[in-house]
Amino acid sequence: MIKRIWVSCVGAVTVALLALPIGAMAAAPQPYGTNDAGGFLNVLPPGEAGVDNIVQFTNFTATGAFPNHWIDQQPLYENLVYASPKLTNAQVPDYFKDATFGVPAGQIESTISPRPGVTIIRDSAYGVPHIYGDTRGDTIFGAGYAGAADRLFLMDILRHTGRADLSTFVGGSNISMDEDQWRAAPYTEVDLQRQIDDAPKVYGAEGAQAVADLNEYVAGINAYITQANLNPTLKPAEYTLLGKPTIEPWKATDVIATASLIGGIFGKGGGRELDSALTMQKIVDRFGGRAGRRAWAGFRSKNDPEAPTTVSRRFPYETEGAFSRRGLALPDRGSVTDVPISANPAVRSQAGASGIGASLRKALAGPGHASNWELVSARESRTGHPIGVLGPQVGYYNPQILMEEDLHGPGIDAEGAAFPGANLFVLLGHGRDYAWSATTATADNVDTFAEVLCRDAVHYVYRGKCLPMEPLSKTNTWIPNALDQTPPGSETMTVYRTVHGIVYARGKVRGRNVAFARSRSTYFHEADSVLGFSRLNDPSFTTGVKRFKAAVSKINFLFNWSYLDSKDIGYFMSGSMPQRAGGTSPDFPVLGTGRFDWKGFNPKTFLADFLPNAKHPQAVNPPYLVSWNNKQAPGWAAADDQYAYSSVHRSQMISDRVRRGTRGRRKMTIAQLVRAMEEPATTDLRGYRVLPVLLRAIGRPPRGLVPTVRTLRAWTQTGAHRRDLNRDGTYDDNAAVTLMDAWWPRLVTAEFQPRLGSGAFNALSGMTFGLGDHTGGAPHAPAFFDGWWGYVSKDLRALYGRHRPRGAFSRIYCGKGSRRACRRSLLATLKAATKVTPAQLYGFGKCAANPQASCFDQNRPIEATGIPTGAFPFQNRPTFQQVVTLTKRLPR
Repeated sequence: MIKRIWVSCVGAVTVALLALPIGAMAAAPQPYGTNDAGGFLNVLPPGEAGVDNIVQFTNFTATGAFPNHWIDQQPLYENLVYASPKLTNAQVPDYFKDATFGVPAGQIESTISPRPGVTIIRDSAYGVPHIYGDTRGDTIFGAGYAGAADRLFLMDILRHTGRADLSTFVGGSNISMDEDQWRAAPYTEVDLQRQIDDAPKVYGAEGAQAVADLNEYVAGINAYITQANLNPTLKPAEYTLLGKPTIEPWKATDVIATASLIGGIFGKGGGRELDSALTMQKIVDRFGGRAGRRAWAGFRSKNDPEAPTTVSRRFPYETEGAFSRRGLALPDRGSVTDVPISANPAVRSQAGASGIGASLRKALAGPGHASNWELVSARESRTGHPIGVLGPQVGYYNPQILMEEDLHGPGIDAEGAAFPGANLFVLLGHGRDYAWSATTATADNVDTFAEVLCRDAVHYVYRGKCLPMEPLSKTNTWIPNALDQTPPGSETMTVYRTVHGIVYARGKVRGRNVAFARSRSTYFHEADSVLGFSRLNDPSFTTGVKRFKAAVSKINFLFNWSYLDSKDIGYFMSGSMPQRAGGTSPDFPVLGTGRFDWKGFNPKTFLADFLPNAKHPQAVNPPYLVSWNNKQAPGWAAADDQYAYSSVHRSQMISDRVRRGTRGRRKMTIAQLVRAMEEPATTDLRGYRVLPVLLRAIGRPPRGLVPTVRTLRAWTQTGAHRRDLNRDGTYDDNAAVTLMDAWWPRLVTAEFQPRLGSGAFNALSGMTFGLGDHTGGAPHAPAFFDGWWGYVSKDLRALYGRHRPRGAFSRIYCGKGSRRACRRSLLATLKAATKVTPAQLYGFGKCAANPQASCFDQNRPIEATGIPTGAFPFQNRPTFQQVVTLTKRLPR
């Protein structure tokens, strides 16, 4: 269908290649390597190009030929898995490209000047935009123009998703994404503009500069849109498929909407206090009051003493007890109901959920691949200088949801990755002689307040007054198009806002009617983080690790920031962290009457007295630093949507290797550090950390299971990988992988459900995004982020180990405390697993004809274009990645 439409479009449209003007006063590009200390490599698959016109699309459908730079970084990224076991220092540049400032002589592919004072050069190797501006505004204008040139249609998807009207833009199958965004950040146009208007008031000169930067950025985007509306070779083909003859210009508020989407997904944590309370009540119902609360606390594991942490220093946060009584608002049993967002709930089922918005929602809503970084200090490095492998993981998209840019102008010298639609600055990358990156910090900046109702269902008590809730409504309408055949329809979404946030459930607390609302510390302040990114891009500001911490402290989203230069490594966790009212629970809802607000909370500005920077987890120059979304520090409590940082975490697969590489007199090379990242990218955490404990519990198996146990033992002894090094289409340890996938959900259920009961067991599974089993249903890659591996390990070590584990459960669950019964259960479930067929595990969707783990696990990009790149072999690794080997510091 799409191909036929495109062929007809080609016949109807005369394509004229219009050269962009090269201004007589274009900014002078700097020679390759100017102000660059050297030692920077990176990779960002599939490629920098992400805008396809009609001719390119038609050529692809006819010949399979990709546009230039569409997929040229994919081989670098994919093939590291095959080189990793024996990777050498000399081979590292084969899998990461040069990221030095500028373009080498003889490698300029194109040069344009979209306005006087701006020059954009693209290199012939990978097509990265290298942007030079005479003024700061010129540079940021160029960033907007280049962002549109490389990601315009994806930018449009993101701005409409942020505005919760994606269904109106691309079709009715995207309703679910609109509903989710309207629940999370339902901003009106006035709300979005308020964030811009308030910036100078709140942040003074820096805020005013941010507004000026924003306006220049939008001007750059619109300059490209103006040209694309006139020139078919610049216009993304998808607009024609959608029946949109012109591309709508951007507004500054579109950038705020995009930032609210991205920051609201990657930079927050918590908000599940009500679910946590309901789960606790299920466990109390099973075991009784005191015993139930102790059992619940074991699974909550917010401060498990065995949990691996990025730093060893203690940083206490949320120190009040979960059952602190001041303002405690536990829901009355059976009273809680979700608040519908639409008056017509049948609309979603009629429209379906198959569009790009549904894919985007699925990719962003649950746990998945995630960012990691690993830094080794100068004294532990073979070079005598720090080394680092670092990068964010934001999912796999086509075109990629990140883009690369190289920015140079007054106050800006940086190269790296940024989100299109918010790429005023490099968000993750390097400056002149330093580099930085981030992982999502799943800390707790979202809380639930129980608003006590007065008068009716839409009024509530706050600071002694009966206030009306603010209704926020949005109506989306859609018609079929070539990308989405959902029948015509419309939906009006309505939520209610209190001084704390958006109402998402209703119920009773001690017999009184309440509405549960979520309060997020970044609400109405998603744009504020631009101040920190501006500082990171400024070589006169970020002059060392101390100033790096000052820069990222201005970022109010929750991220674990890493830094290295030729002398130092550093870490700082950013974010506006609420300081809760004394004596109130950080785990369950509290009353929203005003007495139990965050310290210093101002309902007019949505600001509060947030935790001082000195109390955030941080470190400078420990032997090494590793973050893979693990617990930040001892005492830093896990957020209630994370629920458990337990004794087993995927970060151990990296930190174990780094520790071995720096033990005693050993010094790490950059190839060793790359391998320390890449080997875990194909490792099954269960086989690496939990299977040895399971095999000890089983002991000598019965004769019929000897070959099965031998297969599993051999797999864990050789690294427990899920990879296909000989590239024959089947995992090297396929039998063991299949066995583990079949055994895991059965053994977990048999170990815990009999003693917990189905109600508590199912509630806990909901809080932890399942048991850690990824098989069944639509094929998708395993992430090994959230699962019951720590629970299984701790329970079995308590039963079979010589010493009681630190932070042990209040009771033993396997076999109800009987070693014999537990072993019998493990053997029975293992025997049952041997009878599970690959088709039962993997024979779904695109793997129906090829039911095996290597098919099921593949990384499948979300396709936001008519030129798909397709799936590629599993790697659990950052999307954008830097390799940094700095050896010198440049003079300031």
